[in-house]
Order: sequence, then structure tokens, then C-alpha cells
Amino acid sequence: MAENRVSEVRTTQREPEQERRIFSFKATQLIWLLFGILVALIALRIGLKLIGANPESPIAVLLYGVTDLFLFPFAGLIGAPASGGMVLELSSVIAMVVYALIGWALAKALWLILYRPRGPVVDVTQTTSSDLHTRDPRL
Repeated sequence: MAENRVSEVRTTQREPEQERRIFSFKATQLIWLLFGILVALIALRIGLKLIGANPESPIAVLLYGVTDLFLFPFAGLIGAPASGGMVLELSSVIAMVVYALIGWALAKALWLILYRPRGPVVDVTQTTSSDLHTRDPRL
């Protein structure tokens, strides 16, 4: 009767603060996405006003309605030069800069609060042994 010994070794690596780092990374990405969309909408508004787009158009009504909420604090900050139907909303340009800075500050603050530097990787080794008995085919 032949006797075989079988051993299996599994090594896994575990990083203690990986989940928290992933969460902080995703949270900062979400902040950048939201403020990026806001700044892009304001930029579209500036472009539509600059080319003298029809303010009765459904897309213009929707865009102006959404951005009016965020541009309210900047209304009347400085004059808006106009020529014919074209308007350059300088207060909207200032709002874009302010919202970009707010987004940057929020993302940086969140990163400073939540981020944990990469620590040492912990190896976890698991060994399993078993005796495998085989019969001699001649018996």
C-alpha cells in the first residue's frame, strides 16, 4: 500500500485600511463630479447667453432654471455687458470660479479627514495537510 501526503498552502494578502482609502477616493470623485457638472452647466449658460440663444427654447428654459438657483448669490454682483441679444454674464464667470474652488476645498478636506496612508501588507498563510492513501491495484 502506497502512502502519499498532500499539503496545500494558501497565502492571502490583506491591507488594513484599504476599504477606507477606497471610500475616501470614491467620495472625492463624487464631489468633483457634482461640482464639475455644475460648472459645466454654468459654462453652457454663459455660452448660450453669449451667442444670443432664444430664451424661449425648452433647453434654454431648463438650463436657465437649473442654474438660476446656483447663480442667485451672484446676481447683480457686477454689470453684464450686452449688445443686441448677446449678454456676457461676468457674474456667472465669477460663480464658476467660486464653485470650482468650493469643490476643490471640499474634496481636499474630505481627503484629509478620511484618507489613511497605505500601511504594510499583512500576509495570512493557511496550511492544510491531509493523508492520501491509495490502494495497490494488485491487491
